[in-house]
Amino acid sequence: MLKNTAKTATEVDVKSMVDELVANAHAALKIMKTFDQEKIDHIVHRMAIAGLDHHMELAKLAVDETGRGVWEDKAIKNMFATEEIWHSIKNNKTVGVINEDKQRGLVSIAEPIGVIAGVTPVTNPTSTTMFKSEIAIKTRNPIIFAFHPGAQKSSARALEVIRDEAEKAGLPKGALQYIPVPSMDATKALMDHPGIATILATGGPGMVKSAYSSGKPALGVGAGNAPAYIEASANIKQAVNDLVLSKSFDNGMICASEQGVIIDSSIYDDVKKEFEAQGAYFVKQKDMKKFESTVINLEKQSVNPRIVGQSPKQIAEWAGITIPDNTTILIAELKGVGEKYPLSREKLSPVLAMVKADGHEDAFKKCETMLDIGGLGHTAVIHTADDELALKYADAMQACRILINTPSSVGGIGDLYNEMIPSLTLGCGSYGGNSISHNVGTVDLLNIKTMAKRRNNMQWMKLPPKIYFEKNSVRYLEHMEGIKRAFIVADRSMEKLGFVKIVEDVLARRENPVQVQTFVDVEPDPSTDTVFKGTDIMRSFGPDTVIAIGGGSVMDAAKGMCLFNDAGDADFFGAKQKFLDIRKRTYTFPNLNKTKLVCIPTTSGTGSEVTPFAVITDSKAGIKYPLADYALTPDIAIVDSQFIE
Repeated sequence: MLKNTAKTATEVDVKSMVDELVANAHAALKIMKTFDQEKIDHIVHRMAIAGLDHHMELAKLAVDETGRGVWEDKAIKNMFATEEIWHSIKNNKTVGVINEDKQRGLVSIAEPIGVIAGVTPVTNPTSTTMFKSEIAIKTRNPIIFAFHPGAQKSSARALEVIRDEAEKAGLPKGALQYIPVPSMDATKALMDHPGIATILATGGPGMVKSAYSSGKPALGVGAGNAPAYIEASANIKQAVNDLVLSKSFDNGMICASEQGVIIDSSIYDDVKKEFEAQGAYFVKQKDMKKFESTVINLEKQSVNPRIVGQSPKQIAEWAGITIPDNTTILIAELKGVGEKYPLSREKLSPVLAMVKADGHEDAFKKCETMLDIGGLGHTAVIHTADDELALKYADAMQACRILINTPSSVGGIGDLYNEMIPSLTLGCGSYGGNSISHNVGTVDLLNIKTMAKRRNNMQWMKLPPKIYFEKNSVRYLEHMEGIKRAFIVADRSMEKLGFVKIVEDVLARRENPVQVQTFVDVEPDPSTDTVFKGTDIMRSFGPDTVIAIGGGSVMDAAKGMCLFNDAGDADFFGAKQKFLDIRKRTYTFPNLNKTKLVCIPTTSGTGSEVTPFAVITDSKAGIKYPLADYALTPDIAIVDSQFIE
């Protein structure tokens, strides 16, 4: 194992150093692949307990080293990274078979993704280190960290605390490592190393872009410039309290924290009074220019790194502004948002832009603009009592976390104010140039193999609900329920042979008179013209029962007529399409329930009286198309031998 030294980056052979780290990690990976779920869970549990035990020490160390943030709040983040994360992942299956569907024959098998390069920020050094370590080891992945140079000491201490406990619990050496002498060259060498499987990057836009440019799968986050809309129906006291809590938490360094608040004009003054009551200081217009140049690097149009995570008093002092000692946050009232208003950009400090909106449409537009200039995909907030409006807001914002009536700094990381996955790495989707749009968790660090056992498709046969057979069984029509208007489909030969007359005579013997309409123009290999002609007559007549007597052509034509009569939106072009599986066909036949179809065969050939098939010729193309769907299955089949003799 490498030991931390006081050497400078120029004194270290970066390539050799990274090669050794990666070799150590691969040796650890080989051992970790043999661990079962119980052993991995025991190790991660011990890591979480160790981190929790040192949460205050690590918080103070981070503030002392970086000169940023509030140690009490960093202590909470350290507790979040241990207690909340452990509670979230402790029951996650991450080893071997993690799911099995015996009926479908599918087995999911989890494998580690490989050696991870972990990049951490100066803003949340200790909590991010512990979080990434826990989800990496939970998934049996060694991780090598490239810490931010400005937080090397505190980050390394956080890793050592949990690493030492993990190794006591059985974790192999080399599973948790870090670059001992930080430099951009070393970080790049780590990310580009062929032995690295993926990069888990949290940091500035440049670092995240570098991770995605490495040619490796990367899990990075985008910049945050979260807008918060306080709508007229909102609970003003709660909304303001949420914003003050969120912006003052760790001096506003969580990337999900609100950067600007957009307020409906009708409640603007009331909201401002509530902010003042909760200790917010409104920067005077005469001080705005010097305040703006203190907070924002106007040349780069980005936050001045100097003010990130500093207290309101310190920022005001640098700007030459005197503020009360009990000031919670600094608010700059702006006339708009966007590139002309630099203070509407991400500030990562207890500084909040405040803008008036003339109704929902104007507010939405301002929130969208804030996201466009530097927060695409990250987080957006709305405070409202109108659930429908909240949904419209969520639909309109290009953000992957839409928080409702929630302080976004601690709401965006999940679990504390909502049921989102707790995480300190927040994906921003394609909006923010990321590969994921959710809060990163263990599932993102696994290769899931799917074992699929052979399963043949089910075999079945569907027949008409009623099949009558025997000579003279056509007499069933005399007693069949529900016949008031019967439409008989046949061809000319059936009419000449007297078969149509037999059916009419049976219907005439019914207790109640039956209205009968006949269609005898079916030709061999019936065409769409014939089917549509018969359909038009059917629609005019309005039958409750269709009786097809004849060969396969007649019965096929009757099926087509029922289809287009019962379903006005039926489409022959769609119906004729081929399919591999009738249950999954692209075109769905409509349900046919307006008329009952009775088929009486006069030949022993096609079997159309009991099948869901029909063959119709496209009149324009002159091509025969088989139609197949269970909707075409006759309701009743009558196999009467008198018609076949």
